[in-house]
Amino acid sequence: MALADDRSALDARLRAVGQSHLLTFHDRLPADQQAALRAGIASINLDEVPALVDRYVKSEPKPEAPADLAPASFYPLHHEVGPKAWDRAGYRAKGEELIRTGKVAAFTVAGGQGSRLGFEGPKGCYPGGAVTNKPLFACLAEWILAAQHRFAGPGVTIPWYIMTSPQNHAATVEFFKNHAFFGLAERDVMFFPQGVMPALDLKTGQILLNDQHEPSLAPDGHGGSLRALHASGAIADMRRRGVEYISYTQIDNPLVRVIDPTFLGLHAFAPDSSAEMSSKMVMKAGPDEKVGVFAKANGRTAVIEYSDLPAELSRRIAPDGSLLFCAGSIAIHIISVSFVERLNAGTGFSLPYHRAQKKIPFVDLATGQRVEPTTPNAVKLETFVFDAVPLCKSSIVLETDRTEEFAPIKNATGSDSPESCRRLQTLRAARWLEPAGVLVPYAADGSPHCTIELSPLTALWAEDLRGPNKPTLPAAIGTDAAVVL
Repeated sequence: MALADDRSALDARLRAVGQSHLLTFHDRLPADQQAALRAGIASINLDEVPALVDRYVKSEPKPEAPADLAPASFYPLHHEVGPKAWDRAGYRAKGEELIRTGKVAAFTVAGGQGSRLGFEGPKGCYPGGAVTNKPLFACLAEWILAAQHRFAGPGVTIPWYIMTSPQNHAATVEFFKNHAFFGLAERDVMFFPQGVMPALDLKTGQILLNDQHEPSLAPDGHGGSLRALHASGAIADMRRRGVEYISYTQIDNPLVRVIDPTFLGLHAFAPDSSAEMSSKMVMKAGPDEKVGVFAKANGRTAVIEYSDLPAELSRRIAPDGSLLFCAGSIAIHIISVSFVERLNAGTGFSLPYHRAQKKIPFVDLATGQRVEPTTPNAVKLETFVFDAVPLCKSSIVLETDRTEEFAPIKNATGSDSPESCRRLQTLRAARWLEPAGVLVPYAADGSPHCTIELSPLTALWAEDLRGPNKPTLPAAIGTDAAVVL
């Protein structure tokens, strides 16, 4: 009999790890809620809970920067001449061949909700198009469709794997069905939920109850994708299809190049790449920008969180006047299928947990009433995918232009907001359109005085707007116009 079906065995198991309070309301609940409570408890890795309480509740780990921390090397955006010159066209051709022969899949982490944006539902359903307000899922789907049309050989498709969360899985699948999978074949889109972690009471280490029949659980972070890919059968499906390389992106960035042949070629064929996990970066906007940075530590490439980089290092200047630690992490990676298999080959694979104190609603065990805390009351633990980078034998980093590829929607207002995303989408489109002969109006501050949405189905790169096969374009865009191309 499974533990979730055996009340007495579950009680004994919980007592052994100091969490028997989870059954406080069990016996007074209706049968369906009893079953839901037991299933929720069964989804928790109870074996690791005592150690998590000792490490993250009874104490608070203080990350320290490695003593040998140094800036990471990277393939620069401007590559034509100099000591860091590299063959962009050659690597792009190699990457195109990988796509053409069916060795590439897209993978999107989409477990988040749009609550920070005042939006009820999966974040991927949030409007991402600068003019059309098409959902973020559609923005990424159009890139996959365009890349498939441009690069894939006869009979070859680019499968899309989407990691949801238990909270938004059903809604995400329904959204895709309601939108006819955005033009992709249903058989080429696979959804699977990530794992969960319990919320721990900040004082006692007890797992909180979100309801009398429900433990308080939260997604285990984007680092959980490396386990979920394997556990869900996604990796097995990739092997069946002949996929060798996974293009990893997050859902909140409508400008992301979901499939980038140049990046793929570098990952697979650069002499200093072990072809396990590679990353993209942008130049940090300044020392106080809240992004992780790529660095070298213990002889390996790694990402150091902005909060863990000592202030003195974050502000240190290189001989050329730039920031020494300048390589900002933007959560874009290529991951090899064989690397995910290697990580999951043993037992107990896990990335390090990151601790955060949060205000998490809970059920009072004495009254049975739900409490909305006004101060942080719980420890939330999650894993980050970039912590797998130093597990590679040799990981490379590619610089990209943030205006070209980085316009995330994270906040309701200010930086990384819908407004800033529309502005960046318009700026990139203007950059591409002007060399193609389109007149773009500008405001006094130098920003485009219009809104432009340029679909990947129209152009994957600026060069697509020029030459014999260029699309039909307007001669000029009017002031305050909203244009879709």
